[in-house]
Amino acid sequence: MDKARPLLELKNITKDFSGTRVLEDVSFSVDAGEIVGLVGENGAGKTTLMSILFGMPVIGETGGYGGTILIDGKPVQFSSPFAALDAGIGMVHQEFSLIPGFTTTENIMLNCEITRPSLLEAVFGSRMRTLDRPAMKETAQSAIGRLGLSIDSDMLVSEMPVGYKQFTEIAREITRESVRLLVLDEPTAVLTETEAEILLDSLRKLSQDGISVVFISHRLHEVMDLCHRVITLRDGRAIRDVLIQDTNIEQIAASLVGREVSQSSSSGMRSLPSPIVLEVEHLQVDMPGETVRDVCFSVREGEIFGIGGLAGQGKLGVSNGIMGLYPAAGSVVFKGKPLTLNSPRHALNAGMAFVSEDRRGVGLLLDESLEWNMTFTAMQTKNQFLHSFLGGLIRLRNERAMEELAKKYIDMLAIKCTGPKQRARELSGGNQQKVCLAKAFCLEPELLFVSEPTRGIDVGAKEIVLDVLRKYNREQGITIVMVSSELEELRSICDRVGIISSGRMAGILEAQAEPTQFALLMSGD
Repeated sequence: MDKARPLLELKNITKDFSGTRVLEDVSFSVDAGEIVGLVGENGAGKTTLMSILFGMPVIGETGGYGGTILIDGKPVQFSSPFAALDAGIGMVHQEFSLIPGFTTTENIMLNCEITRPSLLEAVFGSRMRTLDRPAMKETAQSAIGRLGLSIDSDMLVSEMPVGYKQFTEIAREITRESVRLLVLDEPTAVLTETEAEILLDSLRKLSQDGISVVFISHRLHEVMDLCHRVITLRDGRAIRDVLIQDTNIEQIAASLVGREVSQSSSSGMRSLPSPIVLEVEHLQVDMPGETVRDVCFSVREGEIFGIGGLAGQGKLGVSNGIMGLYPAAGSVVFKGKPLTLNSPRHALNAGMAFVSEDRRGVGLLLDESLEWNMTFTAMQTKNQFLHSFLGGLIRLRNERAMEELAKKYIDMLAIKCTGPKQRARELSGGNQQKVCLAKAFCLEPELLFVSEPTRGIDVGAKEIVLDVLRKYNREQGITIVMVSSELEELRSICDRVGIISSGRMAGILEAQAEPTQFALLMSGD
């Protein structure tokens, strides 16, 4: 191979999903033995780009892609991951693809099994060859050894700690004799600091052996420590490609954010009453994919407090845990009184309300009317919208009051519908979200948790939702804790923003702080 020629070249890679362009003219190369860092915010296009490289079926199923991929200077177009594997490309995804009931060895050697002849082979052919388990075990142990640690080769994956699973995934890729390029998508996200350092050391050794690595990570200090070059994707474009010695963490963080949010759009710190209304100490929440390990923060009365962070770092677990939707431990004090965790009713009775990020699964009764959705929780917890007869022995719904309230919120939130009797299922996502807000406002809470309030809705609907939250906070004094993946959104409405990283509170900043400071907290630096 010509040493001056890159191992991998991506030229003008473009990809659309349902008319929305997610990658546009992305170009970069990877040399043999080079470790390239690929960074970008959620939604920047990193995973889509690697899916194209690895021949993932979803790419072909959605119309393919534009541009050219070259290996050793020759154009390739992988129709499946098997084709990419044959070309020497291995990929370890964020989600594990191990078989729980198989051992370490069996998972590492999957589709690369070593066999030996049997007596029946002469009659029935190669299908009757038997597994050479000692040879497979030796090969698996050798691969694990290359990663610098020891894992029992007979251990079942179902019994492994999560860090071992990640190493097993990587060991499986490097057992392939043809492997020349490894793509690792957030490989240290589930590792302890010690395990992460072991992995980084092993990747350096693989690089010295001539294996190239594309290292996708939000941990910028690891990118700086490991990589030779770092490429920033932003809004589907490769906007920066720089040698690691020519940059630093602050510059990488600035390239991730890229755009400044004007001070006029930021709420700024208001003069707020001094009392603390909510104190959270050492909160732990067992929410799948959003585990909270140890979060502490406090919220002032009348404040809009934001919680941000990258996907899977635990931000969604905070409000879900406090409101009792997932098992939680720790201390939560509301208005000076301890809150009983793991009890949604206790949280509601204490004066809290919650707008869930899962509006269809948790927030709405999809087959019921809008008026029923808006009033149901208040009816259950506060006995509102009910006519009482015989001293309360008989209670009937106050249909007129329900309808009047629904009309009020339909007008206030500009909900596009045929009227209060329409079923929630028939509304668009943005209008369903507005119904969820109306349900929460109906409770007249003193503290409102609202999680991803503008996810999946259009720009106009976003402005209405944010304006209504501002209005209720300013005019009615409702304290709001808002969880969002959109940093600019948090900065535009909140007084302070806390960033969750690895299940812990990485830091709390005033809303008008520089975007680079938030990016550094998100990266764990």
